[in-house]
Amino acid sequence: MEECMSPRPKKLNMESSIYEGSDGWWHGRVTMGVKDDGSPDRRHRRAKTEPEVTRKVRALENLRDKGRAPKAGRKPTVAQWMETYLTDIASLKLKPRSLDDYWSKTRNDIVPGIGRHRLDKLAPEHLEKMYRVMLDEGHAPSHVLKVHRILSRALKIAHRRRMIVENVATLVDPPTVDETEANPFTTDEAKAFLQAAAKRPNFMRWCVGVGMGLRQGETLGLRWPYVDLEGELFHPQWQLQRLTWRHGCKEPHACGARLHRFEPCPPDCTTHKNYTRGCPQPCTKTCTRHASACPERKGGGLVFTRPKTKKSTNPVPIPPPFVPYLREHKALQEEMRAAAGEEWEEHKAVFTRPDGRPLDPRADWEEFKDLLKEAGIDDRRLYDGSRHTAGTILNELGVDMPTIMEILRHTQISQTRRYVKGRSHLSKDAMRRMGDAFMPQPEPAIETTIETMDSRAARARRRRRLR
Repeated sequence: MEECMSPRPKKLNMESSIYEGSDGWWHGRVTMGVKDDGSPDRRHRRAKTEPEVTRKVRALENLRDKGRAPKAGRKPTVAQWMETYLTDIASLKLKPRSLDDYWSKTRNDIVPGIGRHRLDKLAPEHLEKMYRVMLDEGHAPSHVLKVHRILSRALKIAHRRRMIVENVATLVDPPTVDETEANPFTTDEAKAFLQAAAKRPNFMRWCVGVGMGLRQGETLGLRWPYVDLEGELFHPQWQLQRLTWRHGCKEPHACGARLHRFEPCPPDCTTHKNYTRGCPQPCTKTCTRHASACPERKGGGLVFTRPKTKKSTNPVPIPPPFVPYLREHKALQEEMRAAAGEEWEEHKAVFTRPDGRPLDPRADWEEFKDLLKEAGIDDRRLYDGSRHTAGTILNELGVDMPTIMEILRHTQISQTRRYVKGRSHLSKDAMRRMGDAFMPQPEPAIETTIETMDSRAARARRRRRLR
């Protein structure tokens, strides 16, 4: 009698299969659904043993059931994804200056460090090694932290779009950054600085910076239509920034062909000997830089841009003693305009060069350093001599923190506290008043009769008097 064999049970639509192949490996096939083109999406996993491939298959099924499985297809490299992220995603949200900074750190740090790794193969160890190399090369921890934040944000978007299973940047601890201690002017130093600045044509630029705490870009971006001398108010609706040029042509790579340089510079390079940051990195094979030489370049140079936050546009009161000097500054500017004639470039800027163009931020920074030397003040940051100084002196004058926050236009009072530095003489005076509040004042000295014979009877009489 022939034995009747039952047919092999049919697998369910989403059931996975595990088998040993003729190549000696164990293989797993997992049905994930369908691809964008409508074809079945089946993923392959393999391992040396059956338990190992089973574990891989179960992990992929778990991601599929939770809706966290990465999309089908070969994943881009970190370099490819960063270019896509900065070109198509970040450019829609970031301010031009911030976007330039993202591109700079991507080209100089992220792509040389981990650019060749595929997104789905990127591991925390790759990031940690890159950060260690950057620190060994002399980069500040704050620079490495900025690189980490840029990379983490790009990987976060990739994770949201299910290109990767996990953002590995969240598994890495970036270097700890010690907050730079503020070094503002004392009141005497501020007076000495302004006395040196009084000899310069743009004396009021430094009065506004030191006395009102405006940022450099806001001060240089002040324009007369936004200055209310009658109401004694500045309306900082614009800031002046130097932006990187962008190509206006359709073929950026071909446009910069004569400037491409694919080999690193020799150790005795003389071409870039005046570069403060050393020789630039070689170009990539698909380099689209050198936009400053593009005949149709756009979006670069000195540009008036809007402030970063809404709070930054709040009006700032002008100290009344400043108003007569501002009127005098405006009259002198009218004389400069008449002297320049047709060479005058009208930008309605409050602080200008002799031909009407806005002051260059770099030249402004160099003038600040020169004034420090003339005034005999130790070297410090421009922020210390303006914004930090204004916040600290306002605090010394007894102005409360919420008011200082409004003057400096911070969004959080914790940010204002970082701008205000305590003074040792104020601390000593505060502690003296604290002691006076708790401890009794010493009684004034009075003449008393002193007993020369300190006998037992005399001590007893003193005790009775005290009781």
